[in-house]
Order: sequence, then C-alpha cells, then structure tokens
Amino acid sequence: MTASGTNPAWELLLPAASAPARARGRTLQAALREAVRSGRLASGTRLPSSRDLAADLGVSRGLVTEAYEQLTAEGYLRSDRGAGTWVSGAARASRPRARDLAPRPAGARADFLPGTPDLSLFPRPAWAAAQRSVLAALPHHTLGYPDPRGLPELRTALAELLTRRRGVVADPEQVVVVSGVAQATTLLGLVLRARGVRSVGVEDPGSPEHEILHAAAGLRAVPLPLDAEGPALEPLRASGVRAVVTTPAHQFPSGIAYSARRRAELLDWARAVDGLVVEDDYDGDFRYDRAPVGALQGLDPEHVAYTGSVSKSLAPGLRLGWLLVPAALADEVVERKRTMDLGNPVLDQALLARFVERGDYDRQLRRCQRAYRERRDTLVAALEKHFPGTEVSGIAAGLHAIARLPGECGPQGRFLERTAAAGVAVRALTDYGSDRFARTVDDDSVRLVLGYAHLSPARIRDGVRLMAEAVR
Repeated sequence: MTASGTNPAWELLLPAASAPARARGRTLQAALREAVRSGRLASGTRLPSSRDLAADLGVSRGLVTEAYEQLTAEGYLRSDRGAGTWVSGAARASRPRARDLAPRPAGARADFLPGTPDLSLFPRPAWAAAQRSVLAALPHHTLGYPDPRGLPELRTALAELLTRRRGVVADPEQVVVVSGVAQATTLLGLVLRARGVRSVGVEDPGSPEHEILHAAAGLRAVPLPLDAEGPALEPLRASGVRAVVTTPAHQFPSGIAYSARRRAELLDWARAVDGLVVEDDYDGDFRYDRAPVGALQGLDPEHVAYTGSVSKSLAPGLRLGWLLVPAALADEVVERKRTMDLGNPVLDQALLARFVERGDYDRQLRRCQRAYRERRDTLVAALEKHFPGTEVSGIAAGLHAIARLPGECGPQGRFLERTAAAGVAVRALTDYGSDRFARTVDDDSVRLVLGYAHLSPARIRDGVRLMAEAVR
C-alpha cells in the first residue's frame, strides 16, 4: 500500500480485496463504516482519492467511488468538491466517549467542601511564559529517561525554597519529586512494609485518605486521638506503632497547630522507638495571624519525612509534589519511585523549577494568601450574621475553618438533611474521625468543616444565607 499505507486503519479494508466479486462492494463499505465507528479513522481524517485507494486494494475505482458515496449519504463521510473526501464530524457521536470521574458535588448551589484552592487564581500568563522559555532552553538529552529522584534543577530549587519558607533541613540529594502527597505517602508505606512495619498511626480526627493509602500499601491504620496540643502521648505510646502521619503546622481538620511542647515530645517518642514521623505539610504556607509555623522536620530530619505539593498553592491537577526523606530510607524510596513510574515528566519539573527560581512561586503564594484571608474573614462575618453565637476555630491558617453552630441548629443529622435538600454541600467534623472520635462529640451539636478558599466572597455570603434559610 502507498499513500493509504501510512494509516493502520486501512488494514481493515484489506478483506475487501479478497472477497468474492459480488460481495466486494458490500465488504468494502462495511469495513469503512467500522473503521469510522471504532475510531480507527478519526473525525477529520482525509481519505485517499478513489483512484489511489482502488490501486492500493486492487479493486475497480468505481467500487471505491460507490462506497464513498454510500457512506457520505449515511453521514460517515463528507465530500467537498475539489477538496477530497473526509471522515465526518457527525460520526463522532457514534463512538464511545470517556467519562469524567473527577470528584465534584453534583448540582450544589453552594459548595463548602474543603480541600480545593481557587483554581481561577492559577497564574496562566506567568506559567505560559515560563513554559515557552523552558522549551526554548531545555537541552535535548534532558528529554530522556529522568533521574527518578527528579530533575536536579527542581530538587535544588525546592531545597532552597523549603529551607527559606518552611525551615526544613533540605539536602537536594534527599529531595524526591513526586506526583503529590498521595504518592509520597504510598512510597513511604511500601518501604515501611518491606522493612517489616505492619501498622501506622494516623490522627483522629484526620484525613481519610491517609488510611486508604496505607491500606493500599499493606499497612493497618491505627487512629490516635488528639488533644489541644496535638496527638495525645499516652495513646501513641500504648499503640505500639513506630510510624505516625501528622499535620503539625495546621492539623486537618481541627485546624490546631501542634504546641512546641508536643512537637518536642513527639520527636522524643520517635527517637525512643527508632520510629518515623511523616509530616504532611499540606497548607503550611497559608498563615494569617503571623509568620507560618516552621516544619517539624527542621528539628530532627533523621526521624521526620517531610512532604508537600503545589496542590493548594497552584493546582492539584499539576500532580507535582516533594518528599524530603531521611538518609536511612533514601535509597529504598528512590528505588520504589523508579519501579513505580520511572520519575515525573521532565517538562513539568523544568517548568516548576523555572517558576520557583524566578520568584513567580513566591508571588503566587502572596496573591493567594491575600485572597484567602479575605474569604476567611467573609466566612466568619457571614456565620456571625446568620448564625449568631457560632464558635469558629482553626482560622489562623489554612483553607478551611471549623464552625460549631448554636444549639438550636441541631441535631446534626437533621441539619445535614436540610442543607443537602437546599443544595448546600457541607461536611461534618465527625466525617473525619473514627467511631471512637464520633462518640466523643456526639452531643447533637452541629460541627462543620467549611472550605472557603475556592469560593468568592459573594458565594460565601450567599452559601451561608442558604444554610440559614434551609434550617429555619
């Protein structure tokens, strides 16, 4: 085959050439129809001329012309005089379409679910400019299989950034670029499992994702209760675990920052059991009352694995994060990363490195911090207006707040039913803890975890008003 031989879809037409003479036309039409339906011939594909295709298949030109005319009449093809024959765009509807399974609240009039930044703040012009400069300057050899730890330029830029902003002890050789905190957690879980660890402590209340990710790595999650300073020490010591996942800068979801005393006690425990503290610094850059609390890792980098990402500062869809791993675990983590995916995409890494080096990332953090502080203040004011007497906590940092509504709003089950019926998406604090935690707060009061970063001030005010109307 000549011109048409460049497209593997033409292989479907070959049976027409060997079909009996009387069936040759029908066979060719059926084969063309199936090639379009299956997507082998995509919408907009230009077909060979009837003369060329007839020569390739060894059939008469009239047979090909008749097949083209029949499929044009059926809507599979279109023919422009003097411009050839093309696969019709209308045929696209007959092919299966991929579904979008990204989590989104269905039909919500107001969405206070936590965990998402304002994606409209993504710095498109600066990102596009960095992308152009990176593509122009990137050496050819860089496009080969990457170092599984990550691009050296990005690891160096991240080490400098995290040392300056978060107070970590960051050797670029111990920075591993990952596709987010989820992958960092999974990598550490797999390494711990291979070392004989069978259980890991998780905060209670805490992120359900930690339990899910550790289960996937073959580890059992042990809920550890919190007090006003952080993880309670006696339950931690009694649990027998030697690894614990923490959110010390801004605990999720309670919003507390671990006290200095509890940080020291937690590290004393890790040294005593030769254990590991996994520090999930998911939103540590966003603090509104004073400078951000420094990372726990800076106090003992050999007993703390530190992880974070750009999911809250830029966008979760970028799937870019980092893991600072203790030297004793570094080789095993890197080997797991290599066998898992051979490393993150080089272009994305180079782009983030340039973004950090030029100061664009710092500018983005300042921009987001101003916007999120305003939205936090709007949420607090709206709750006070529509639910006087509401106790709001966890607002010194982060992208969400805890609201304990006045007693007349309860019981919680009825409140959640009414707000859901009104199209307001909210989540109760008890959704983030074990049954044991739920029992300790089961007094029929309404405690909500309200995300506000992704909402404009107007949407926040409107959403709180809808909640108030729903329960009254």
